[in-house]
Amino acid sequence: LHQWLPQLSNQNVQGEYYLTDIVAMAVADGLEIASIEPEFTFEVEGVNDRLQLANLEREWQHYQAEQLMRQGVHLLDPARFDLRGTLKCGQDVHIDINVIIEGDCELGDNVSIGAGCILKNTKIATGTVVQPYSVFDHAIVGKNNQIGPFARLRPNAVLADEVHIGNFVEVKNTHIGNGSKANHFTYLGDAEVGMESNIGAGTITCNYDGANKHKTIIGNHAFIGSNSSLVAPVSIGDGATVGAGSVISRDVEAHSLAVERSKQLAKANYQRPQKQK
Repeated sequence: LHQWLPQLSNQNVQGEYYLTDIVAMAVADGLEIASIEPEFTFEVEGVNDRLQLANLEREWQHYQAEQLMRQGVHLLDPARFDLRGTLKCGQDVHIDINVIIEGDCELGDNVSIGAGCILKNTKIATGTVVQPYSVFDHAIVGKNNQIGPFARLRPNAVLADEVHIGNFVEVKNTHIGNGSKANHFTYLGDAEVGMESNIGAGTITCNYDGANKHKTIIGNHAFIGSNSSLVAPVSIGDGATVGAGSVISRDVEAHSLAVERSKQLAKANYQRPQKQK
């Protein structure tokens, strides 16, 4: 090849370099020619523009979808499914439309993936349901989880069994124990959450101080009230309760209540400002 490639010419109607011209060069040099037949024609089809490339990609995706369905995977519409890596599936896996699989992914028995989800290098165990438009990247998900819609699991998100991760919840570099729930509008980053804990809507783990990341630890059976900010490094003990709207910057002892917010002020007969005409 090293001696033939420099000899290729584009002096033809198309003005292109044809690798197939090397066959004639090999014959001219007295080499024996053998042929092989591809398993699928799309493996050797030519591509001259973006449209042809897209059509060829569709052929490849259709083949992959067909193989999965023959293995028992339920693809709601094989024409609207993209596999850009490898996918290992258990029994009775259900995948809705417009799902994209990237890298190496594994889905256990009876897993259901909703429409528009993106999974990258992720493992999901038996019985987990992922609602539409959730995005997973290098995540490990246990059995019988309920996730989404619009949930995001970032690298090193590890969910145990029976975990609930709801809409607009983001989890990064965090382990969440069995039966814990974060159902609405929450960020859990660089954290460890125990078993059967409840994370209220709007809770934020404040893990970054502008230079370094710090860890938040939430024990078993803890209750974090809505709109709480947990300023790491901080630890919430087993069975502890954090009142809604609190900014927690010191450790909370087990089975205690922590509330940190200003006292409500009430002004009687208050008149709102009027627009000036």
